[in-house]
Amino acid sequence: MTASTSPTGFRIEKDSLGPLEVPADAYYGVQTLRAVHNFPISGMPMPAAFIRAQALLKKAAAITNHELQLLDEKRAQAITQAADEIIASLLPLGNGKTARQSPARPHRGELAEQFPIDIYQTGSGTSTNMNVNEVIASRANEILGGQRGDKAPVHPNDHVNLGQSSNDTIPTALHVAALQRIKAVLHPGLTRLEAALRKKQRETWDVIKTGRTHLQDATPIRMGQEFLGFAGQIERSRRRLRWAEEELAEVALGGTAVGTGINAHRQFAPRVCELVSQWCGIAVRESTNHFQAQATLDAAVLASGVLKTIAVSCTKIANDIRWLSCGPRAGFAEIEIPAVQPGSSIMPGKVNPVIAESLLMVGQRVIGNDATVTAAAVSGNFELVVALPVAAAALLESIELLGKAVENFAVQCVDGLKATSRGPELVERGLMLATALVPVIGYEAAAAIAKQAAAEGKTIREVAEVKTKLSAAQLEKLLDPATMVEPSPAPSQGG
Repeated sequence: MTASTSPTGFRIEKDSLGPLEVPADAYYGVQTLRAVHNFPISGMPMPAAFIRAQALLKKAAAITNHELQLLDEKRAQAITQAADEIIASLLPLGNGKTARQSPARPHRGELAEQFPIDIYQTGSGTSTNMNVNEVIASRANEILGGQRGDKAPVHPNDHVNLGQSSNDTIPTALHVAALQRIKAVLHPGLTRLEAALRKKQRETWDVIKTGRTHLQDATPIRMGQEFLGFAGQIERSRRRLRWAEEELAEVALGGTAVGTGINAHRQFAPRVCELVSQWCGIAVRESTNHFQAQATLDAAVLASGVLKTIAVSCTKIANDIRWLSCGPRAGFAEIEIPAVQPGSSIMPGKVNPVIAESLLMVGQRVIGNDATVTAAAVSGNFELVVALPVAAAALLESIELLGKAVENFAVQCVDGLKATSRGPELVERGLMLATALVPVIGYEAAAAIAKQAAAEGKTIREVAEVKTKLSAAQLEKLLDPATMVEPSPAPSQGG
């Protein structure tokens, strides 16, 4: 079937609801246009990573269906080429430039702009699935010598969507896209941040400062130990992320409409999963239980929860670094952070922790996205969750934001921060040094010394020299901050 083109720059396409004028230069068709009209909500289309994953699945499906003798070689090759062109058109170049195309192929931006459907659309994502089907079919027919909008020899439903349903390809694309972006963006970002924190751990290991609990002075701690704690958070974030990847590796493909696999060859899903795994370097496998895979978003909820946990860890780190650098004269000022931009439009010389603040806002967004994924997951009834597009958009945004923000935090903040002399200077005046006296003179006596030191503005050493029988040498040993930053040997009896 060839779409009829009118002199007005439109072509007439028909679906089960009737005819509609589609822009003549569009690769998408009537079902896409209906969705554009139906959902003028946010102006935000589905993420490029999601469309790439969809195109990747369509490519693997065409190759598999050809191998299973369900699709002839001519159609399979045209679908594969069209899918490859879509994937290439949506890959970020990183330099703001447009990739050069041969005259026989559409411009990079031309294909990238063929996916206009709003995130807030049909809950199954059918509109986006058909959008991808229509664009691939249209381009495949063009490759075979036809025109945009043609439905033959390649049909969007009969050939591009062969063996599939929106109800299994959309959740599968969600998982595949998430796994791809975790590998490409989030793992590298977390690895970079952990390396930067461990470097600061080594650089600041000999800096002994006052610890703080409840925002109040506590016993001494090495600054390097604080950074050891930060690095440990990120190390465990990476471990938790691997758990999430294991959950996302199980995909719904093969279940088609309701999980029964109707109209799909038994070998279709495992073969497609094998191809996707090979191409992307990620582990993807067909679910052993399609009814749970399509009726829930449980794996996405778990993955989103892991992303939220990572965001909370990063928030703790960014907040602590903000506090440690507050000042420089009226605050702790125990570290100095890189000055990346003027901090105030009215106060000259002010430097703000803007990189840390950026990471904090990303954390807040990820926490909100987790709430969105959770709410989407509870919208399912019987055999389908009807909030798949918004769950996919929220999950992918969290991955993208976290990956880029943590790497930026490592490069523009952690790498360049330095310890100041302020932390060690405050240790001698710390009242919690009295804790080191407890094994020798007892808790009550040590508390009395701390209380008197606070009231009189003296140090623990100064009061202890008068209130105890301990010699100067004994006090020097007991109140040495370096002995307080490691587990103590068996203490002597207090009294």
